[in-house]
Amino acid sequence: MLKRGVDLVVCIVALPVAGVLMALIALAIAIDTPGPILFVQRRTGRDGVRFPMLKFRTMVENAEELKASLQHLSIVPAPDFKVIDDPRITRVGRVLRATSLDELPQLLNVLVGHMSLVGPRPTSFAPATYSLWHTRRLEVRPGLTGLWQVQGRTGLSFDERLRLDVRYIDHCCLPVDLWILAATVRSVVQRGGE
Repeated sequence: MLKRGVDLVVCIVALPVAGVLMALIALAIAIDTPGPILFVQRRTGRDGVRFPMLKFRTMVENAEELKASLQHLSIVPAPDFKVIDDPRITRVGRVLRATSLDELPQLLNVLVGHMSLVGPRPTSFAPATYSLWHTRRLEVRPGLTGLWQVQGRTGLSFDERLRLDVRYIDHCCLPVDLWILAATVRSVVQRGGE
């Protein structure tokens, strides 16, 4: 209950400022490329329940259809997918990704209870694709940020990220969450200044 309370207080305090920033980002996306402002993707949450996760759109409108044609360029093993200099990413999208501002709409996911501020990042693939030990991550709400975002980011394999998720679940407490939030802010600021 304490974790949920912290989530709600932080979101309510942050939303007035975040709302203005989100309006400006929405305008930039609309000017840059045609298509919806938000990208809504089904993600796997607590207990394996799928939910609509919100992000600002950072790719061209038909990015999902183009994914299959780029699969051979992925630098990470399935089920993950990552292409260096992905041609589907828009100009505004590059800035949003570099600063993690594309994740701001997930404050709404936190408000409604689909997500927490801190926890394992929700996957886009269904729980049926998980190995049995992977399902430990489904015991908690997924997070806007998590341990692997501040200890390795995308350079880790899915199994390595899962091990960090399990370590977080085993040691989850308010001081750990506050440390991860502070480390996330530091990481975003440092990357934004590169």
